[in-house]
Amino acid sequence: MLFKFVLFLAFFAAVYIPYLFLSHKWQNRLLLLASCLFYAAWDWRFVFLIFVSITTDYFCGLKIDESDSEKVKKRFLLLSIFVNIGILGFFKYFNFFIANFELFINHLGFSIHPQLLHILLPLGISFYTFKTLSYTIDVYAEKIKPTRSYRDYALFVSFFPLILAGPIMRAGDLLRQIASPRKVWLEGFYEGSYLIFFGAFQKFFVADNLAVIAGKIFSSSPPYNGVAVLLGAYAFAFQIYCDFAGYSNIARGLGKCMGFDIMVNFNLPYFATNPQDFWNRWHISLSNWLRDYLYNPISFSLRRWGVWGVVVALMATFFLCGLWHGAYWNFIAWGGYWGILLISYVFLRPILAKIPEPKNALLQKVWFYLRIIFFFQLTCIGWVIFGAEGNLSKAFSMLQSLFCNFHLVEKIGLRGDAMGMISFLWLMGIVEIVQFWKKDLMAVYKMPVIVRAFFYLLCFYSLTIFGAVNGKEFIYFQF
Repeated sequence: MLFKFVLFLAFFAAVYIPYLFLSHKWQNRLLLLASCLFYAAWDWRFVFLIFVSITTDYFCGLKIDESDSEKVKKRFLLLSIFVNIGILGFFKYFNFFIANFELFINHLGFSIHPQLLHILLPLGISFYTFKTLSYTIDVYAEKIKPTRSYRDYALFVSFFPLILAGPIMRAGDLLRQIASPRKVWLEGFYEGSYLIFFGAFQKFFVADNLAVIAGKIFSSSPPYNGVAVLLGAYAFAFQIYCDFAGYSNIARGLGKCMGFDIMVNFNLPYFATNPQDFWNRWHISLSNWLRDYLYNPISFSLRRWGVWGVVVALMATFFLCGLWHGAYWNFIAWGGYWGILLISYVFLRPILAKIPEPKNALLQKVWFYLRIIFFFQLTCIGWVIFGAEGNLSKAFSMLQSLFCNFHLVEKIGLRGDAMGMISFLWLMGIVEIVQFWKKDLMAVYKMPVIVRAFFYLLCFYSLTIFGAVNGKEFIYFQF
């Protein structure tokens, strides 16, 4: 994977050098061509598929804007939703629903043997589908005006730094930057280079090395030991975080180099103290999308139900959030788990607000960090459900061992894995603590030159000596 990343940087350099010397119009044309070539490198057939979505939503947006009839507007909005959800459902969920329908029918005493499809899942389909859906919904709601440029809209959907795993940028932000001339400046290049470098460190040193530890534990068979499961949960928690945040930082860095302002997608999520705080920090573009296009409409339609409308809206939103992640029951259960956490927080928040905080400044900090540590444990329970390889019964067995089979002495052999996890995380942990204290994700970049130089050397040494050359693809490519 590290070798593929080096090839990708060579590809980016081949695009970036002429990009610097072209006019705005030709910059966009170059980026569209590069985006198509980049996506075609994974599977050229899916380029045609993404252009089905692009073409459909481009013309639906225009027709919605041009029509004075609410009935016609809704007709084109529904056409856009039907095409996008239809494509996503066919490629991502067809086998899941057919297989579960077969189990249900067989349970009733009948016997059927439906034909499953053996097809590849188009990379990034969940991300660009949400992006295209937000466009037509926002045009229908008159939040934005549709673009008249087909090329600009095609670039908005297929922009290669974001196409595979987001962030899920809205048309009101990214499309506006595509349509307007961009300023490429030296400071932006420096900041972008830092984000690319740090993202590569997160992915190829931290995430890919932790994947070995987490994979060994999650791929094991029962009976499970609670100590091993806890270690695997911690390893997977930081693996998935550094994997996805690393991709997002690389995407932001590429954008900055080209004059784009790509949104922050992760803001120190493991410093959250409650479920609402977590989803304001984790995969921000997705949580904002779910809030604006699912939770808000559902809760508004159920406003007469009072707090129970909020409960239904939260469970429906996170059920769909889990299903969006993949066609497995453990993803749906993971979404349900987060729905329960958020609903519990809605009911407990008034009670928690009445608990007096310590008056002593030191005790206030201790209480704050204890809440962070406690909520991190709740987050890791969710990661056990999420990471159990599509096997829900396996996830339940692993969770059961956390509470019923926790024997530290018997698992002294895990000490090597625990020390390995610490060796992969200590530098990343220091960076996150500095970012949290200074309330600035670019805090390290703004430090004195000597400190930065030492940090860069440590990261470069870690990548070149211990970077996982044959590491896994980015986790969220499969979504």
